[in-house]
Amino acid sequence: MMVLYLYQKKKIWSGILRFNFENKNVLITGSGRGIGEQIVNDFKKSGANVICISKTSKHLNKLKSKIGEKKDIFSVINLEKKNFLTKIKKIIKNKNIQIVINNVGGTLNITNPLTSYSEYLKVFNINLGVAVEINNLVLPNMIKNKYGRIVHISSISSLENQGPPSYCAAKAALNAYVRSVGRYVSKNNVIMTSILPGAVLTRGGYWDKKMKTDNSFVRKYLKERMASQRFGSCKEISNFALFLSSKEASFCPGSSFLVDGGQGRVFNVE
Repeated sequence: MMVLYLYQKKKIWSGILRFNFENKNVLITGSGRGIGEQIVNDFKKSGANVICISKTSKHLNKLKSKIGEKKDIFSVINLEKKNFLTKIKKIIKNKNIQIVINNVGGTLNITNPLTSYSEYLKVFNINLGVAVEINNLVLPNMIKNKYGRIVHISSISSLENQGPPSYCAAKAALNAYVRSVGRYVSKNNVIMTSILPGAVLTRGGYWDKKMKTDNSFVRKYLKERMASQRFGSCKEISNFALFLSSKEASFCPGSSFLVDGGQGRVFNVE
């Protein structure tokens, strides 16, 4: 049963969603820091066994020393490399993966609107291709067991021109994939969804650095672009991810959810 507690601190509402994921096996990509790290922490607090994938050992080892248990796996894998799927197959062999959080993604610093198609493919691969490959790896077992939850971290950029064109296109394709494949597998109680975050403040991330170098720009951005007048937190995205990973999300097949603080201005969301 979902329990929601709300408290106010410095005029910012925060929420804690409490779920029971006792002994559930959860695979999380991009788990070393930011939103991924928060999702890992929250799943552990809810009793889950986590399989954490990150391309950097520094953050992953820190996370392991903080929350790791015998049943947990912390694996350094660069998902941009062609052999990533072989490595993932080895670490999840004989494990019943009930939940997947496809969190890895990004612009890869490819920002030129007129970049080459080969550069587009790199961005598409990390934002869509990796998720498709991992999903195809776990879906047969989920379908067989008549249970599974797959959550994708997409972006407000998938609906509006807020970011490099290659990134916007990749996230839009991800939403379309979730909508179509999510409908196909839902009859087997496998619920595939996506979350579309807006600007989220992460330690060492873009907005964290911008606040230190150009605080006036940040204030102007929050005033003019964010209806909530603030950034989102990793916890707010994680709360939503845990809900969509729960049994309570059973009527959300193929759905995408804006969690953007009113940053976007689009009307239609699938």
